[in-house]
Amino acid sequence: MMIYDFAIVGGGIVGLAAAREILRARPGATIIILEKESAVARHQTGHNSGVIHAGIYYAPGSLKARFCREGAAATKAFCAEQGIKVENCGKLLVATNDRELAQMEALFERAKQNGIAAERIDAAGLRRLEPNITGTGALRVASTAIVDYKLVAAAFAQIAAEKGANLQLGTEIVAIREDPDAIEVSTVHQTWRARFLIVCAGLQSDRLAKLAGLKIDHRIVPFRGEFYTLPQSRTGLITHLIYPIPDPSLPFVGIHLTRTIDGRIIVGPNAVLGFAREGYKKLSFRPQDVIDYLAFPGFWQVARTHFASGVEEMRNSFWKRGYLAQCRKYCPGLSLADLQPGLTGIRAQAVLRDGTLVHDFLFAETARMLHVCNAPSPAATSAIPIARMIAEKVLTRFERD
Repeated sequence: MMIYDFAIVGGGIVGLAAAREILRARPGATIIILEKESAVARHQTGHNSGVIHAGIYYAPGSLKARFCREGAAATKAFCAEQGIKVENCGKLLVATNDRELAQMEALFERAKQNGIAAERIDAAGLRRLEPNITGTGALRVASTAIVDYKLVAAAFAQIAAEKGANLQLGTEIVAIREDPDAIEVSTVHQTWRARFLIVCAGLQSDRLAKLAGLKIDHRIVPFRGEFYTLPQSRTGLITHLIYPIPDPSLPFVGIHLTRTIDGRIIVGPNAVLGFAREGYKKLSFRPQDVIDYLAFPGFWQVARTHFASGVEEMRNSFWKRGYLAQCRKYCPGLSLADLQPGLTGIRAQAVLRDGTLVHDFLFAETARMLHVCNAPSPAATSAIPIARMIAEKVLTRFERD
C-alpha cells in the first residue's frame, strides 16, 4: 500500500487551503484529500454570506483577530491572482439607540487595537451614505469586501490537484488508526496510509476526533443561520453591508443586510438551534445529532444561559414578522413581501463541558495527527493563515520524522 506524506480529511476551504500551503512549502509532497461529499465546499464553505471580514469584532491578541486581519489581505491577493471577482464595498455597523452607541465606541477601540481602520459616522452622515438606513450613528469599516467562497475553494482544489494532490470524493471515513510509523484512514471499502493526518471536518470535527481516539472536552452544537433574499427591485437598497451592533454576550453578530457578489441582497442570519448537523431544510431532524448534544452537559448550561435569546430566535424562525422587526430597526422601509426564501447555513459551534462557547480556533494534536476542532466564523476569511499554521506544524514534524 502506498504511504502518502499527508492525508487531509475534509474538502472545505480550510482543508483545501492546507493542501495548497503544504505543496507551496514542499513541492513534490504526496497528499490525499478525502471528502465524503460528491464535491468540495458542500457545507459551511458553500453556505455562507460571502463576506471577507476585516476583523473588527475579535478579542485583541486572539488567533481569530490575527488570522482574520491576515486572511482578509491574503484572500484578496489570491483572488486577484486567480481572477476571482472581489468587491470592496465596506461595512456599516449601525447603532439604533444610546446603549448601542456605547457598544459602538467599544468596538471602535477594539478596531484600533486590532489594527483595523474604522471611522465613526453620525446620524446625518449615515443618511448621506445610506438613505434607506436609519440609526443614531455608525462605524464604517471600508476594508470589508464580498466574494464567492465556493470559487475560492475550487481554485485551492485545482491548484492542489495540479501540484499532484489526489482528491477523493465520496469517501466517508469510518476508522482512523495511528501507529508509530503512520496513520491509517478507512472507509467501509478502502484504506489509505499516510505519515501525517490533518482533519478539517467542520460540522463532524468532534466525531472524527473521537473516532481517532482523542479525548476531547467539547461537542459540536449546530446552529442554523437562515437568510431571506430581497427581490430584484430592491437591489439598489444599500451600497455598503449593513450590520447591527452585536450583543457582546453572544457569539453571533445579528441579522444584517449583505450584498452578494452575484448582485443580490440577503437578509440574515438568525441563530437557531439545529436538529441536524447537515440538514438545510427547515424541519430537518437527525436523531443522532440531537442525542449527541442532549447527552452533553455543556449544552444544558448554554441552554440555561441563553434561554431567552434562544426562544426569541426560534420564534422569529417561524414568525416572519418577528424576523422583519429585527431588520426594520435599521432599515424601516422593508416589508414582509421583501423577505423571499433564501439560503440556509449551519454553523459548527464548539461547546466545552462547562458550557463555554468556544469563540477562538481549537486544535487537538498527537504525534501524527492535527485536528481542527473549531474553526468559527470568519474561518473562510482566515483560511489561508490557518492553512499556513497547519502547514508549519505538520512540516516541522515531517522534517523530524
